[in-house]
Amino acid sequence: MPSPQPAQRTLLPEVGAGLVTTLVGFTASFAVVLTGLAAVGASPGQAASGLGALCLAVGLGTLGLSIASRRPLTLAWSTPGAALLGGSAALPGGFGDAVGAFLLCAAAIVATGLWPRLGELVTRIPASLAQAMLAGVLLPLCLAPVTAAAANPAWVLPTVLIWVLGLRGWPRWAVPVAFAAALASVGVAFVLGVAHVDGDALAPSLEWVSPSLSWPAVVGIALPLYIVTMASQNVPGVAVMASFGYPVPWRASLLVTGVGSAAAALAGGHAINLAAISAALAAGEESGVPRERRWRSAAFAGALYVALAAGAAALAGIALAAPGGLLAAVAGLALIATLGSAVQGAWEDASSRLAVVATFLVAASGVSIAGIGAAFWALVVGLVLRWALGARRGA
Repeated sequence: MPSPQPAQRTLLPEVGAGLVTTLVGFTASFAVVLTGLAAVGASPGQAASGLGALCLAVGLGTLGLSIASRRPLTLAWSTPGAALLGGSAALPGGFGDAVGAFLLCAAAIVATGLWPRLGELVTRIPASLAQAMLAGVLLPLCLAPVTAAAANPAWVLPTVLIWVLGLRGWPRWAVPVAFAAALASVGVAFVLGVAHVDGDALAPSLEWVSPSLSWPAVVGIALPLYIVTMASQNVPGVAVMASFGYPVPWRASLLVTGVGSAAAALAGGHAINLAAISAALAAGEESGVPRERRWRSAAFAGALYVALAAGAAALAGIALAAPGGLLAAVAGLALIATLGSAVQGAWEDASSRLAVVATFLVAASGVSIAGIGAAFWALVVGLVLRWALGARRGA
């Protein structure tokens, strides 16, 4: 009688799929998170703490949802939300105001889970305008590789070239490979004495950030952050899982992500949500895992995110010390695919083309009025134009 197969061997496909899910999800966008948190006033220590808190929230939330539902449900931090922060205006109360906005966004996510009508209101915002706003916010960030390469070609061009080669040979791994190249450049910068980092900043730590709140933070960060997190992450995340035959427990998912976002906010993190793009890495056929066992891949991904939290401070410290705009360039490379998707989604609505273009232009302008950032005003302009033009056509 043949001996049973060792347990370690039977778990290898699940572990491998979970590892790929975590590595791609983390390395493809963590630079965006650091860039966004720094833009709204986070110190290097607070940005590192925020990244670590997000890793913990994503990991624990993924573990809980996947094990409880026996489905490959994975979470992620809000990459479009981090990009939104990168284009936000300075707040009166500094990073404390931003954290207050993060908490308000988290409360809105919880409320959406408890009160489905709130989610219906979000879906009533035309998808084309939400995508145009996101595309406008992303455009300046995606220009960073161009401007950084022109200003500091020796530091930035090798990373950009490796990203291009990665797109040809390993599209899924293009951004992680570019990130590895950027780390190598940072290593060279340390050797040459161009970059420096305090050794104490590399130790794992979570910093409590006392929240405050201002009207610009509520309108300019909390509201747009909630909209892009719901419209660009949670709703597509449900659709992606449905395409693989996995219904998503909507209320449970929103409660977990809302509570997780609130906990992460107090340590500097912005928001977590259902994974959309990276969800396929654990739930799809390409994972090589039998359908009934794919939830284990998601659980392993969650456990790996928890482990990554311990090294988030060190990784953030090294990345933030990158010379020559290298970190911003990597963040921009990571967002180019998202920009393309947002532009395509916005442009599909031919009936509201002028409102879509106006929304995009206002968001891309980076203008701040009454202390409120461009993302909010872009939505206002787009909605008003859409209504006015629609009313004129109906006259």
